[in-house]
Amino acid sequence: MVKAVWNGVTIADSDDTVVVENNHYFPLSSIDPAMLKPSTTTTVCGWKGLANYYTLAAGGAENTDAAWYYADPKPAAAEIKDRVAFWKGVRVG
Repeated sequence: MVKAVWNGVTIADSDDTVVVENNHYFPLSSIDPAMLKPSTTTTVCGWKGLANYYTLAAGGAENTDAAWYYADPKPAAAEIKDRVAFWKGVRVG
């Protein structure tokens, strides 16, 4: 079971993560939607496509743009559709 923990709160846990570029992508269904606040931030990856971000809300604090996902990944990254990855102090392991 892989867990994502931030601010003392388990954000996600799953035995069904997909690892791409050393990042675990968790199924969206493994995350409490109340912990994810949509962000207007986007970035572009040449082979994955357009990334969108979430701000995490947990333990009474927020971590801006600490989660990202590809709503419509390019074909080469199709396996990460409907999955979320984390950074910015989120411990994954």
